[in-house]
Amino acid sequence: MVVVGTKPVCIYVCIFVYMNIKDLQDTAKEVSGLMKLLSAPNRLMILCQSIESEKCVGELCRQLGMRSASMSQQLALLRRENIVSARRDDQTIFYPIIDEKTMWLTHFLYETYCTTNKE
Repeated sequence: MVVVGTKPVCIYVCIFVYMNIKDLQDTAKEVSGLMKLLSAPNRLMILCQSIESEKCVGELCRQLGMRSASMSQQLALLRRENIVSARRDDQTIFYPIIDEKTMWLTHFLYETYCTTNKE
């Protein structure tokens, strides 16, 4: 605090941190790709249903009212993007979310928009 005349005046100091623009561009490209992936309602619902535990195609189809072919297509895309993996148990394949950032973001979106505690 500095006193000017008889009145105290607050001085705010701004500290600018150098940001590498190339790193910022790379991060923006990565995040926008993830947001594009999540912008499809079916993929977002698949991930929201898979937050707490891995699910198989049949279970996801029942929960979301989707056909098996459509579900498999969406899961294949999520696998290609390394968002989910596939784990076989006998004849059933389960799809857990493996990308931590996607898990965190999906959990945040679910808690913000899908829980009964909405304000």
